[in-house]
Parts: sequence; structure tokens; C-alpha cells
Amino acid sequence: MELTAPSSRKKVVVLDYGFGNVRSAERALAHVGADVEITRDFDRAMNAEGLLVPGVGAFAACMRGLKEARGDWIVGRRLAGGRPVMGICVGMQVLFNRGIEHGVETEGLDEWPGTVGPLKADIVPHMGWNTVDAPEGSQLFAGLPADARYYFVHSYAVHDWELEIGNPHLAAPKVTWATHGEPFVAAVENGPLWATQFHPEKSGDAGAQLLTNWIETL
Repeated sequence: MELTAPSSRKKVVVLDYGFGNVRSAERALAHVGADVEITRDFDRAMNAEGLLVPGVGAFAACMRGLKEARGDWIVGRRLAGGRPVMGICVGMQVLFNRGIEHGVETEGLDEWPGTVGPLKADIVPHMGWNTVDAPEGSQLFAGLPADARYYFVHSYAVHDWELEIGNPHLAAPKVTWATHGEPFVAAVENGPLWATQFHPEKSGDAGAQLLTNWIETL
């Protein structure tokens, strides 16, 4: 696959709150031409052209780490000003209203309504390569073939998309789905807020093109 390089170097902060593969994300973003910094500094995270929120591990632990790093404020204030944010894996899950793990409910960032719950599949975690069903007109998956495969590692997911757009002047979010035992939300494009359940930084050329597509919107 021939990658499309971004037209100029954009400043991207990878939020370092203790629960993400920040070095992998840094390398992947630098590989596609971004000017990348790993930091939890509030002002730097606020002023970057793009903010990437990675995440691995438990929903509740990630939320604690985010709040300790003021990540909840950073994400909320950036989005209020229309400034781009991208979440990856648990960094996507915490954007929803709540997560339920082992019967324990934890409040998320509530940028989208919905619940993160256990995957119902014969084999859990869902670990490895899988295809996705992206909607027509997706910017995130632009230039990528329908049979492109992405790398997933997760035991929890969002199974229902609940956000309704009542204003006809607002663009409806573009929701991408994947299936492992049952359908689940694999990615979302919603104005300045984008997210993926899979790891683009571990998804080879397809993931690199996807990150390039995001950077091009900054």
C-alpha cells in the first residue's frame, strides 16, 4: 500500500497519563510526518493542533489516571473549542458515558452516550487482526481498501451506538463496526472527536494511512 504523506508537519501531543502505549503512538505518528510530543502538561496538550489519547488496561484505572493528569479537563475544553482529539483502544472507551467491568460501574468522560461492556464471544480477549465495516464518506478510512485489517486487543467494547442527532444542520457521526462474536463499535468520527477501538499504531501500513488521514484534518 502506498502511503499518502501529510502536506505539512502538524504538532500532535500524545497524552501521557500512565495508561497507554505512548512510545508506539509517538513512533507511528512521527513515521507519518507529525511533530510529536509526549506530555501531560496542560498548556502543551491544550495548544497542540491534535491530541491523541491512548489507553490500555482497565477502564476504571484509565479514568483515574486521566483525572489525575487533568485529562478530563483537557479533552473537554479542547472539544468545546472544536480542537481535534483522537482516542485509541481504552482511550476510545473512556469517551463514552460509562464502563462496566466485573460488575463495577465507572463513569467515563461522557462525550458520547453508551456503555462499555464485556465482549460476548467464544474467545476473549479479541486479540489479532480483523476487518471493519466503515461507512460511506469516512475520512478516517479514506484511501483504505474494504478488506484492510487492523490490530485489536480488547475484552470490552461498545455494542450499541446511542447518540441521536436531532438538528438537521449538524452532520451525523460516522460509526464504523467490526464483529468478534457480536458486532461492536470499531471507530467513530464525530466532528473534532475521532476514536478507534483497534490500535492504528500496530496496524502496519493501513494504520499508518489512517493516522495520516487524521493528521490531514488538523
